[in-house]
Amino acid sequence: MEEFTLAATTEENTTHLSPEDEKLSLGANLAYGLQHVLTMYGGIVAVPLILGQASGLSASDIGLLVTASLFAGGLATILQTIGVPFFGSRLPLVQGVSFSGVATMIAITGHGGIQSVLGAVIAASFLGLAITPVFSRITRFFPPLVTGIVITTIGLTLMPVAANWAMGGNRSAPDFGSQANIQLAAATLVIVLLLSKLGSASISRLSILLAIIIGTGIAYVSGLTDFSQVANGPFIALPKIFHFGYPIFDAAAIISMFIVIMVTLVETSADILAVSEIVGTKVDARRLGDGLRADMLSSILAPFFGSFTQSAFAQNVGLVAVTGIKSRYVVATGGLFLVALGLLPVVGRIVAAVPSSVLGGAGLVLFGTVAASGIRTLAKVDYENNMNLIIVATSIGFGMIPIASPTFYEHFPAWVITIFHSGISSAALMAITLNLLFNHLKIGNSDQQSVFVAGTERLIRYQDIAVLHDGDYFLNGRLFDASGTEVPLIPAEAH
Repeated sequence: MEEFTLAATTEENTTHLSPEDEKLSLGANLAYGLQHVLTMYGGIVAVPLILGQASGLSASDIGLLVTASLFAGGLATILQTIGVPFFGSRLPLVQGVSFSGVATMIAITGHGGIQSVLGAVIAASFLGLAITPVFSRITRFFPPLVTGIVITTIGLTLMPVAANWAMGGNRSAPDFGSQANIQLAAATLVIVLLLSKLGSASISRLSILLAIIIGTGIAYVSGLTDFSQVANGPFIALPKIFHFGYPIFDAAAIISMFIVIMVTLVETSADILAVSEIVGTKVDARRLGDGLRADMLSSILAPFFGSFTQSAFAQNVGLVAVTGIKSRYVVATGGLFLVALGLLPVVGRIVAAVPSSVLGGAGLVLFGTVAASGIRTLAKVDYENNMNLIIVATSIGFGMIPIASPTFYEHFPAWVITIFHSGISSAALMAITLNLLFNHLKIGNSDQQSVFVAGTERLIRYQDIAVLHDGDYFLNGRLFDASGTEVPLIPAEAH
């Protein structure tokens, strides 16, 4: 009887002490939590910088966007790791502004400004929150084929942003496109590559952030940047609710943003499942749903402070695997760091003073990495004896139309422009539609291979090889038998 009781108690304790529930010392929490912040800092500030410049905001307002994103990301991280009933996976996941919606939000700012972006994020996130209970049933409509197309397109559509930054950022400035700007961008790019190659593992992971710091130092010495406005304004301040005005709810913008939300849900699901495998904790449908609901609730609340859609940061999932530190309290400590940074507007003003050319050099790698991640996902797709190749080709091509020709849809209704002016929305809609048409709706599919399918693999007719003998081989376009004697080939016109 005693043995049974002891065994039961041991099993209960083992179940209770999951790896993610491990509590480290205060010093370890602070050190590892700060490491998480440094790993994702470059990514979390990039989105408000991009949108702030696209919206034509002043440097001080861009600074407020940055601090708002840090503050919202910190709250989202704490919610995801600590959790409350029905919200939070209680796993070591760092949350922050999602990169998935950048291109779509830039398109929305062109028609309704930053207020339309905030309204679209709130409304689309409400819709995302409503569908989380059934989302696990429709994830099969978002296989690597679709998510790979979307992620690749995100990276490609952001390349013009990197190029614009490298040239100076402001097209009306007299030095836009000058050699000095482009050389500064090139220097930053070289620094990223050198730090990635020559640095230690920790330096390599921080290569983009360190390159931005070093590039800004070079710009300051060269007189290409100005930090005079950094001291203008409060050093400590609470985020102001709706500082940029009340949100505007536009139907077309909401639809376009909802597509992004669907992609975000897929990405967060993948991150939750990935970190659960790394930690060694099984995640059931309920826990996955709690994590997705935390994502959506954070995305609903973020625009109140001046931020945007929130999602898990994949690079921090990798950091958990590299360090082996699986405690969610470590990540929650990182969330506290983000909240603290969000209460320091001076930090946002410092980031806003970083020269656009420096961001352009770093952005080339950052955005290219996003595209490369999508290509890596597409490499997992099966292309034999199906239409997946043409789905990829058509979807990415469709997504590139507004990038190659920004005025392509200018004569269409406003709602069409809002949805399709974003390459990410265009590619996602095409990918989802074609995937349903060719891979799920089998009615009407031909059993004969099309030219696109046939082009995906090598085909040789049986009658062409039936006349060959053992030991025959080709060399420099000529056929030889086993003894090395050349076998004459009949010209095609002689058939």
